[in-house]
Amino acid sequence: MAVAAVVGVLSGAAPALAGRAGTERYTAPNHRIDHSTSTNWSGYAVSGFGPYQSVSSSWRQPPVDCSKTPTGWSAFWVGLDGDTTNTVEQTGTEADCSKGTAVYYAWYEMYPKYPVNYPNRVSEGDSLSASVTYLGNGYFTLTLSDSTRGWSHTNTQRLKAAKLGSAEVIAEAPSGSGGILPLADFGTVNITGSMANGSALGNAGGVTQIIMVDNAGLDKDTVSSLSGGENFSATWVRSN
Repeated sequence: MAVAAVVGVLSGAAPALAGRAGTERYTAPNHRIDHSTSTNWSGYAVSGFGPYQSVSSSWRQPPVDCSKTPTGWSAFWVGLDGDTTNTVEQTGTEADCSKGTAVYYAWYEMYPKYPVNYPNRVSEGDSLSASVTYLGNGYFTLTLSDSTRGWSHTNTQRLKAAKLGSAEVIAEAPSGSGGILPLADFGTVNITGSMANGSALGNAGGVTQIIMVDNAGLDKDTVSSLSGGENFSATWVRSN
């Protein structure tokens, strides 16, 4: 397990904590504007009109091109909290490159607890759907399903410190003890059916588009507009 690292807050606000799938990292900045940047997150988040008690989305596992980034990492997930709070309740998939070989897997995490990886196979092109739902009294249900492989996991976990301050659908460059890890070339990931509190993410209030950038402010990926309030894509630009 890598040690958490500060990943650079471009907005000047204090970062929240997060960790996932064999890494631990600080998360996106505590922003309140319609468009923002982060050194490790891209996608869409909603905050400021909570409590946010559910989030869900679907995507196809993107193939990573390990010829461009022989060693790199990328993650795709849905979660509650983390954008404005010090916990994250999240589940999703990983698409990494290890010495030129693509590695795919699935996980859930109730940060600051350690992540849990699922043993089930995940491959490029698989159809994934994920949700996180608050049940009350600190309990959450985290569900991740791979309809291509025919498996699904639902976990009920408790995190009493959760504030329900945000909901997000995110593509991420994880971090290790040395800081943010190189972003694997995932091409384009198409994310659909993004919902928060039972309605389209774009209608949940306080929506922000987040672009991932490097420390010089150059885009590491691009994020499309939020079509129908639910659908968008993220496209890789550079690893660092």
